[in-house]
Amino acid sequence: GEMEESELGLIPKGWRVGKLGEEFDITMGQSPPGTSYNEKREGTAFFQGKTDFGFRFPENRIYCTEPKRFANKNYTLLSVRAPVGEINIAVEKCCIGRGVAGIIHKKGYFSYTYYILKGLREEFNKYDKEGTVFGSINKDSLENIKTVIPFENIIGKYQEKVGSLDNEIYELSMEIKKLTQIRDTLLPKLMNGEIDFHNSPPAPLFI
Repeated sequence: GEMEESELGLIPKGWRVGKLGEEFDITMGQSPPGTSYNEKREGTAFFQGKTDFGFRFPENRIYCTEPKRFANKNYTLLSVRAPVGEINIAVEKCCIGRGVAGIIHKKGYFSYTYYILKGLREEFNKYDKEGTVFGSINKDSLENIKTVIPFENIIGKYQEKVGSLDNEIYELSMEIKKLTQIRDTLLPKLMNGEIDFHNSPPAPLFI
């Protein structure tokens, strides 16, 4: 529990101040040719920025058949163009455009990655307030953001505990998504009379 001074304020003794690029692999997106975009689910899911982000996981709106840069499942997706700092988690290997960076801890600690980036919100806000019309952050600036680096065994324990909770959030989110799709498919049919519950056979009773 002992603390010591650092350039970022008080930190646990033995921890150190480092840079984001020391702990994490950062892949900056590159937009594929516009002619390869489609909404027919052909090719690879493609994310361009915050427009595609949901509560925690992105929405598959656009696909592309000529992907250039990828983020793998469980990578944190970071919006690097106005607004800078919005984050989501990839649920599959996906193509990332120039408005997105894919980031993962060098040892694959995906939950740790997500929450470290979430905690850098104020730092990212600076890149939206530099007087430019559209805020942005490049790879060099990302890699050089200063952060507190704990002992690796602590990171591993954190991932073990929090990762199980994040996996549960993922499973529940996917279940909600499936139920929403079923609702959106059945409700219009119910409204226009294609489905008539009044004439449906009663559900069997189990004793």
